[in-house]
Amino acid sequence: MENRSARITVLIDPIKKQLFEEICAEQDLTPSQVIRKLIREYIVGHSGSRELPDWLTATAPKAEGK
Repeated sequence: MENRSARITVLIDPIKKQLFEEICAEQDLTPSQVIRKLIREYIVGHSGSRELPDWLTATAPKAEGK
């Protein structure tokens, strides 16, 4: 399991940020939860031959049923 947190700063257009936050709220998710999920999916989909830890490749419950 992940032990620590690291910060990533991303600059985006304010209109995109507002829309993103609204959509996250509608799905009862925080923007951080969505970004972490996107990063996990990107790593798994683009890792090539890299060996990934089990906790990263384990499937998490989907938030769509909320």
